[in-house]
Amino acid sequence: MNNVVIIDYNSGNIKSLINMLSFLGISAKLSNKKEDILSADKLIFPGQGHFKQAMDNLHKSNLVDTIKNAIDKKVDFLGICVGLQILFEKSEEAPNVSGLGILEGEVKKFRQGKIPQIGWNKVKVLKDDSKLNHDYYYFVNSYYVVPKNKNIIATTTNYGIEFCSSIKQGNLQAVQFHPEKSAQAGIEFFKQWLEL
Repeated sequence: MNNVVIIDYNSGNIKSLINMLSFLGISAKLSNKKEDILSADKLIFPGQGHFKQAMDNLHKSNLVDTIKNAIDKKVDFLGICVGLQILFEKSEEAPNVSGLGILEGEVKKFRQGKIPQIGWNKVKVLKDDSKLNHDYYYFVNSYYVVPKNKNIIATTTNYGIEFCSSIKQGNLQAVQFHPEKSAQAGIEFFKQWLEL
C-alpha cells in the first residue's frame, strides 16, 4: 500500500483532500515531520492560500530543504494550486518572497476576465504521462505559472489567455486546479496518480 503523506504547513485545503483519498481507500498521514516526508512513497502539497503565507509557513516549519530533498530522492510529489506556484522562483502575488525555486519561472496575475477564476474549466492535455484527461476540473485562482522550460507543461487551460494549468517533470507533478474538488475527473486523476 502506498505510504501517502500530506504536508502539513498550517494552510491548504485539507478536508476535501482527505475525503477524496479516503473515498479511494487511502489513509493518508498529515505531517510536518521530516522523517515522515522523506519516507513517503507519495507526497501531496495541498493547495489554497497566499504565496507568501505558504512560504512563510514552510520556513517556520523548517520544511523547505525537506521538500527539496524528498523531490531529489524521487518521491512522487503532487502540488495542488499554491502547491504548484511555490515550486517556481517568484510570484507577482508576493514580489519580495522567493519560492522554492525547484523550477525556473514565475507566477503571474490574470489581467483580464473575472478574478479570481472560480469554477469548472477545460484542461487540454499536452503530455501523455500527465495522468489527466481532456476534461473539466475545478479552479479557484487569480494567478498562473509561467515555466521557463515549456517542455514541463503538461496541460493548458484558456481563461482569456492560454495558461499552464499543470506541469509534469519526472516524479514531480503539480496542478493549478483542485482535483480533490473535481468530481469524477478528479477521482480518475487520483486513481492514476496513486496507481490504484
